[in-house]
Amino acid sequence: MNKLIIILGPTGVGKTETSLSVAEYFHIPIINADSRQIYKGIPIGTAAPTPDEQKRVKHYMTEVLNIGDYYNASMFENDVLNLLNRLYEHSNIALMSGGSMMYIDAVCYGMGEIPTVSDEIRNEMKRRLSQEGLEKLCQELKELDPEYYEIVDKKNYRRVVHALEIIHTTGKPFSSFRTGEIKERPFDIIKIGLNRPREILYERINRRVDRMIAEGLVEEARKMNGLRSFNALNTVGYKELFNYFDGVWDLEEAIERIKGNTRRYCRKQLTWFKKDKDTKWFDLETNNVKEIINYIVGVV
Repeated sequence: MNKLIIILGPTGVGKTETSLSVAEYFHIPIINADSRQIYKGIPIGTAAPTPDEQKRVKHYMTEVLNIGDYYNASMFENDVLNLLNRLYEHSNIALMSGGSMMYIDAVCYGMGEIPTVSDEIRNEMKRRLSQEGLEKLCQELKELDPEYYEIVDKKNYRRVVHALEIIHTTGKPFSSFRTGEIKERPFDIIKIGLNRPREILYERINRRVDRMIAEGLVEEARKMNGLRSFNALNTVGYKELFNYFDGVWDLEEAIERIKGNTRRYCRKQLTWFKKDKDTKWFDLETNNVKEIINYIVGVV
């Protein structure tokens, strides 16, 4: 049977280089599973594969959408499944790598069809956000859908409000649409989880943010300032710099906020990924890429 290798893990752990090495060994491309690397124009802040890395290995689902394009996990599921059908014509092994939790789950288990929200409910939620505030809506989400509450960005009012819109539309937790009924896949899934000791991972995140700033993240974000209302830019790195542009924080404070919020997101990713007992975990401080490749060879 065909195999799909998934290399997952928290931001900054080292997925890119590991995936490149695995792809080169098996002579296969990489399917990106990072929900922000799908967009064009923001390669620094999303740590998208560089031109040199894309020369080493063919990448799919990378920098293919415009900032204003709407996209979700259900669309990603369909696109990747169609792509896999083509890739399996050339090899019985495919590779996907990334850290977007719902996107990975959508490919592995299926994504329930997310219903359309009525104008009545949408307007009611807008009113409640304005009158009651985000904190109260977060508390309601915690009560109605504790699973999604654990991983959602609680400062991102769009995501909190959207989850509540779906809950009030359907009477079901928003998290239930993450998988719906588990769908059978015509391929075996092999999950490789990458991790490092927490203090080392945090230091890597801090250094990566500093490197992004040195490479021009501020200038990249400034070019996107006029497009900040689009969901693609409602993410760590850009939100903090938009506050810097607005004079809310100085640049030093914005950079420290990026580091702190990235570390917080890292913890959420690990909490989510660790729930899956089928994932084989490797500590990149004690395991090298050769050991990971040897493991894959043994199971494919």
